[in-house]
Amino acid sequence: MPEAPSHYLCNKPNGKVDVATDSSITESSNNKALKYIEDVTSNADEIQKRVLAEILSSSAHAEYLQRHGLDGRTDRDSFKNIMPVVTYEDLKPDIDRIANGDTSSILCSKPISEFLTSSGTSGGERKLMPTIEDELERRSLLYSLLMPVMDQFVPDLEKGKGMYFLFVKSEAKTPGGLLARPVLTSYYKSSHFNNSKQRYDPYTNYTSPIESILCLDSYQSMYSQMLCGLSQNEQVLRVGAVFASGFIRAIKFLENHWLSLCRDIRNGTLDPEITDSSLRDAIMKILKPNPKLADFIESECKKESWKGIITRVWPNTKYVDVIVTGTMSQYIPILDYYSNGLPLVCTMYASSECYFGLNLNPLCEPSEVSYTLIPTMAYFEFLPLEKTKGHANISISHPDQELLVDLVDVEMGQEYELVVTTYAGLYRYRVGDILRVAGFKNKAPQFNFVCRKNVVLSIDSDKTDEVELQNAVKQGAKRLAEFGASLTEYTSCADTSTIPGHYVLYWEISRNDETPIPGCVFEECCFTVEGCLNSVYRQGRVSESIGALEIKIVENGTFDKLMDFALSQGASINQYKTPRCVKYAPIVELLDSKTVSSYFSTKYPHWVPGHKKWCIFP
Repeated sequence: MPEAPSHYLCNKPNGKVDVATDSSITESSNNKALKYIEDVTSNADEIQKRVLAEILSSSAHAEYLQRHGLDGRTDRDSFKNIMPVVTYEDLKPDIDRIANGDTSSILCSKPISEFLTSSGTSGGERKLMPTIEDELERRSLLYSLLMPVMDQFVPDLEKGKGMYFLFVKSEAKTPGGLLARPVLTSYYKSSHFNNSKQRYDPYTNYTSPIESILCLDSYQSMYSQMLCGLSQNEQVLRVGAVFASGFIRAIKFLENHWLSLCRDIRNGTLDPEITDSSLRDAIMKILKPNPKLADFIESECKKESWKGIITRVWPNTKYVDVIVTGTMSQYIPILDYYSNGLPLVCTMYASSECYFGLNLNPLCEPSEVSYTLIPTMAYFEFLPLEKTKGHANISISHPDQELLVDLVDVEMGQEYELVVTTYAGLYRYRVGDILRVAGFKNKAPQFNFVCRKNVVLSIDSDKTDEVELQNAVKQGAKRLAEFGASLTEYTSCADTSTIPGHYVLYWEISRNDETPIPGCVFEECCFTVEGCLNSVYRQGRVSESIGALEIKIVENGTFDKLMDFALSQGASINQYKTPRCVKYAPIVELLDSKTVSSYFSTKYPHWVPGHKKWCIFP
């Protein structure tokens, strides 16, 4: 395989790892990274064949491959003819065995080092994705390519710092003793991330000390990261978070706490609520009394309008680095408002299952973002979506194996569901992401992220599908029967006009009598619905990255008017059904205009760290 940038780790054909020796990102190493991208995209199919052979040969004796009769074969044709296309539910029995302590070679020959918890859910709980130690090297490789690409468009970033709001989440241990945690928590706690923080590297040259990122207390972590970012405001050249929603929460935090932050900057002190001793020590090495800076920040935060607050407080900022594709696109207007229209940069495409690729044109408009899949990351296949009257049908549940096409065989403009085979033991696994071919980098396709399959509502990292929403609403509406009422129709939307954003349910109710329904009953309905949603949603509510669910009661006949509107726009009366989620502004405006009352959940739904009844890792 082509040689990777010399200062990072790279997976080699023989399975060995080259350890980097360079201590800085230089023009030479940037060029080497760009050459690596050029090489792997020019030889995409050859590399994909080699990656598949490497995966299959290294795990030839794994039980899963033996069970399906691959019998040590490593060629692509045998793999495609024999191995089934699978979902998480197909793998769950094997994953549960590993989680419960079975250390035999079930999915792959290398030991499973931990589980990465996916934000996609299974039975209301996070999915568990097996991973191996080598995967950290592949993730580091992809990270190592980002700044060389960015440097082509925004030079001299090495002369300043990045203000990124990064957080870890709670960990659990499975009954077999393996860690189960989100992929970014795993990465931030790894030696790969910590070592890059210790050497000079523009990509991880952040305003925040590592202690603030690793602090589990969300308030202390956010406060300290914001404080450090403010105190080094002139050095900040780029700002960001993983998701757009997370960055907006950080700006809202500044709006709520600027008085305390300015006091600490002015005096060189630290708020007593920051009780983590290692965190306090790390911040005090950065923080110095600066009354002039405190006055400047205070004067900006006092102004009536917060338009352009990012460029006002951090005047040298060149771009905002956040994910704004998929459901995160709903946050683009407010990001534009806060940033005065700075470029919104989506740098990479990754998931718990695998890291996939990067954006080679990072300053493009958010609607034009496309990701080039790096063929060394995994073996990629694509399930074409059936076309039904001009629309993609994503409901294929058991596709024929021969339908899948390889990385270099996808067609321009066609939409596909991504299927991966990874070094960590996923074989022909349906990720659930829908991608559209937008172009090619040499022989490697570039994809727009279209959507997450079946997801109807999302605010942060939560993903709620239509079936889950239906079941939650059904449970929530049961209280209405006590008052001779029932739910006749409903729909929903994700309201991001509030910070944090929240789910809104529009309910139309029929009544058998005129018994008034107390407002507290609807509040209980809200709470019941939230309690029936998945653990990722409930965790978001408890950590306040998602706001309280709202139920809006609409006038009788509202959903008839909704149907009339759809028919006026060309929908067929024979095929019309009430949408369970609405995004189109005129429809939301129609529903809001017919709203007679609204209610919010007044309590947090039940959530505790961990998976099912597994122990919490301290």
